Formats: sequence, structure tokens, C-alpha cells
Amino acid sequence: MSFDAHDLDLNELIICRNLLNDEVISHIAQPADTPEEFRREAASCAARLIQLAETQGMGGSLLRTYLLYLLVHEKNLAAQAVEEFAKEGQIGGSLLKAFIHDLEILLPLLELPASTFLALPLLDEYTPTRAVASEASAALQELTKDAHEAKDYAIALLTYYRCYGYGEIATYRAFRWDKKEHRLAGIRHFEAQRLSDLIGYAHQKELLTGNTEAFVAGRPANNCLLVGARGTGKSSAVKALANEYYSQGLRLVQLTKSQLPSLPELMETLRGFASKRFIIFLDDLSFEESDTEYKSLKSAIEGGVEARPENVLIYATSNRRHLIRESWRDRLSEQDELYKNDSMNETISLSDRFGLVIQYYAPNQEEYLAIISHMLKKQGIELTGEDLRIEGLRWEMAHSGRSGRTAEQFVRHYLGKN
Repeated sequence: MSFDAHDLDLNELIICRNLLNDEVISHIAQPADTPEEFRREAASCAARLIQLAETQGMGGSLLRTYLLYLLVHEKNLAAQAVEEFAKEGQIGGSLLKAFIHDLEILLPLLELPASTFLALPLLDEYTPTRAVASEASAALQELTKDAHEAKDYAIALLTYYRCYGYGEIATYRAFRWDKKEHRLAGIRHFEAQRLSDLIGYAHQKELLTGNTEAFVAGRPANNCLLVGARGTGKSSAVKALANEYYSQGLRLVQLTKSQLPSLPELMETLRGFASKRFIIFLDDLSFEESDTEYKSLKSAIEGGVEARPENVLIYATSNRRHLIRESWRDRLSEQDELYKNDSMNETISLSDRFGLVIQYYAPNQEEYLAIISHMLKKQGIELTGEDLRIEGLRWEMAHSGRSGRTAEQFVRHYLGKN
């Protein structure tokens, strides 16, 4: 492509006009007047591109890579329309024409070497120290590898927005609620656990994945309560869902008990990402009689004035079947007979609002040893049946009984001493 960099007029952008606020793009849009100033600004842009390449593990022509990064991380009207209104990535015809118009303007930055605009050949074929390809970035590379025209890039980007979203929603699998900033904050170092790593509990996993797959597919699904013995993998199972169904649009949002009053605000935020599905995760949940946060949860699940968003479910784990502590006093017929039933109904009403309750039990001896064996094999270690039994059971007796957590602690101990 024969092109004079001075002919590029980014000020004609419509949908992607916010790109002009970026340091690198603004330099290209309005190059410096003097050679000295141009070289100085070009060096500053190169530093920005190389820093991003090294932290994100991106290579190739860095200006193209950088621009694609901005197009999927910075908000634009086409991405918003896919997220909020469009089905299957199809946006309105007029908006599509405007998006293609912008990509036609940006096409030289996507197709020509970076040195065309920044006069630095080292940016044309950059190899990062450590290539890191997340699932989303790998998908973006695959979608755009054969794109050369503005319409090709538009179709690729709209497909990406539909599958992954834009900004942090596309980047992260799990989030926490930042109460101070009133926004979702991505969890950078999220556990890479998969359901296949969880040994046993086949029936429980079947119930959990069946409900989740219905939810992801847009079919009716229930809020879910995973309850039972400690250390049995309840929390791990929920977190693994975010890895299993990430490419299908599922995201996890962890909320603490003290943040429950923020549920309405959180749900309204999630409502704006209509093409994604969110599980609000409440881990190790239980309440004392004096706690009042559970009322916010009851209202959020059902019964509030504003309906729960269709793209949100609540999954909770607990060691207690009835989430609100109940005392024997509540059950004694001679105590406050007039209001005894009201008290009991209030105590169990929260648990009843979870349509799916999955029970987890402590593993038997064979299941416990199978968990240890699986974890060791992942590390390239295979113990004989007798050694596994002796070592594993000795650890169990010296600790808090059989559970997935105890098995994991034993594996750490074994790997540490061998």
C-alpha cells in the first residue's frame, strides 16, 4: 500500500473518536512541526508501545497490535451497541456503516508498518520477552489474521465484542465489586482451575453444570446454594465455572457479606452488559440472628420492587443448610408460642429462595486418596497404591479429617519435602 503518512486525517473519526485522546494516536493525528520535536514524541510513543508489548506479551507490528488493543479495550458506540442491544453481534445498518467509515480511516495504521508513522523500524516486527496470549487476545488475533479491508475488520471486531465484550469485561473472567469506586474491578490473578481438576462429586457437578449451561444459553435457571462439609470443593466448583464458560460469555463477580447492601447497584451495573451472563458469588455465607444483611439478599433474589436482571444469578456456598443461625429457643414450644412460627419462617426463608440446593458430603477414604493421586499426577508424581494409602491416611489422622482441602495440603507437604 503506497501511502503518505501526512495524508492521514484521524479527525474525521466518528464512532471511535475517543481514540484521539490516546497519546500515541494523537501524535499520529497531529505530528510535530519540527524534526526534533517529532523525534522526541516518536520516542515517547515507542516507549508506550514497547511497555504495553512487554506487559501484555504482544508482538508483530506494534502500531497495529496497539490499535487493535485500543479498539477492544476502549469504549466505542459499536461495542456498546453489541453489548446492550444487539443479538449475535448484529448492529443497525447505519451504525455499521459509520463503524466501517472509521475503520477505513484507521486502515493504514492496521495495514502498514509502524515505522511508516513513527520512523522506528524496531517497532515493525517486535518480539516480546515473554509472549502471553490470553484466550481473548488469541481469539482477536485469529479473527483479524486474514482481515485487510475495513469491512473485514468491522466483522472481526463485532464478532469479538459479541463473544468477549470490551474493556475489562473481555479481559477478566472474575471481578470484585469496588464499593468505593462503584464499579467492577477485574481480578488479574484468578485461579486457573477447571472442573476436571475436581475429583469425585460427579452428581453435584452434573447439577451445577446443567443449571449453569441453561443460564449461559439463555434458558431458565435457578439461583444455587452449595452446602455441606468444609473443604469439599464447593467454592472451587463455582470458580471453575468461570473458566469453563468464559468464551460463552460467563463472568464471576465475588461479593462479600458486608457488601450485600450494594446488591441493587451491582445488579444495575450488570444489567448494562446484556450479552454477558454473570454469577454473583457469595462464598462461605452464613448469618447470625443479629445480622441484617440477609434482608438485602432476600430482596435481591426475589421479592424486590425491581426485577432481577435476566443475565444475573446468585451462587452461594455455605457449611450451613439454613443460612441464618437458628437456636433451640426458636423451636421450644413454650417460648414465645405466639411468634414461634414467624421466627422459624424467617430463619429458613432465605435458603428457600435458592431454587437449586446441592449437597456436598465429606469424601470416603477411596475418594480422598483419588484426589491426592490426581493432584500428584498433575505434578508428574505417581505413588504406588500402598505408599499412597500409608502417606495419605497418616496425614488425614494428623489433621482435620478427609476433605479435598486436606488432600491439597498433603500434596503441598509432599511436594515440599521431595
